Amino acid sequence: MNDLVEPNIGAAFRARRLGHFRDAPAFARYRGAYDDAMARLPEPVQTHDVVTGFGSVRVYRFGGGDGVPLLLLPGRTSATPMWEANLAGLVARRPVYAVDLLGEPGLSVQTRAFTGAEDQAAWPAELLDRLGLARVHLVGVSIGGWSAFHLALRVPERIASVSVLDPANLFGRITWKVVVFSLGSVVPFFPESWRRKLLSWISGGADASADEPVANLISAGMRDFTAFLPPPTYPTDDQVAGLDVPVLALIAGRSIIHNPRKAALRARRLLARGVVELWPDASHALNGEFPDRVNTRVLAFADEVDRAGDRADDRADDRADDTAGDTP
Repeated sequence: MNDLVEPNIGAAFRARRLGHFRDAPAFARYRGAYDDAMARLPEPVQTHDVVTGFGSVRVYRFGGGDGVPLLLLPGRTSATPMWEANLAGLVARRPVYAVDLLGEPGLSVQTRAFTGAEDQAAWPAELLDRLGLARVHLVGVSIGGWSAFHLALRVPERIASVSVLDPANLFGRITWKVVVFSLGSVVPFFPESWRRKLLSWISGGADASADEPVANLISAGMRDFTAFLPPPTYPTDDQVAGLDVPVLALIAGRSIIHNPRKAALRARRLLARGVVELWPDASHALNGEFPDRVNTRVLAFADEVDRAGDRADDRADDRADDTAGDTP
């Protein structure tokens, strides 16, 4: 894979508060894990390094077709390969774009520091323009769900729907245990065995061994990358209630990042156009635990939104025809 943009490597980026790899060997280790994990995905039909005001964004397009595409936003430190279990099923039905988040481990390269949620929504909005995407169905897992929500707040006219998979700090506040363990996991001297246990704990006991490529990638990102991301702000009730976009919220009943029951209750109470499901048997890693089930729900939701939009367009055309036929 030939990259168009050089990665941020070394301590010089620390003073600018830009995400960077600690040194050249750290990037080499990470890139090896990244390429190993990418090799398990369907072959992208296009690879883009899209320049925005906050940096160059690595984007992959999978599949063809002309339908409203899905835009996938990954969880923290995981990048595009975290969608391994989902991509084949999604691509069979719709064109799919997958993004490495700016400021996170991956092949996106940050050039401007973030000051808050508005900045973290600005570059994805710009990305839609650069890719020529008039409308997309957003799909975000964990912090990717938080990012999807803020993008939809910023440009609702560009967002056909939002599907959030156990989103972090969106409907329920992040638990203190996750904050403590996550902070510890990015310290260079944090034992690798502990880092693997953390990944397994967050994922409800899923395999986080060295034989698992996505776990290797996430662990490498924790170890070898330094991020300077503002803490994700918890949206107000008014912000959640004011989102005028169809939202599918899948909340994991065994999630440890928030109180699942309270998160589901808040989502149901506030979302104006929400479908909220609490999956009692799922952990925070529900997209990998139940890929077929997740794909079925996300695709069915997007299909229903598109059908509703088509019906609304037909009604508008009928009204226009009636008006045109009126005699002045």
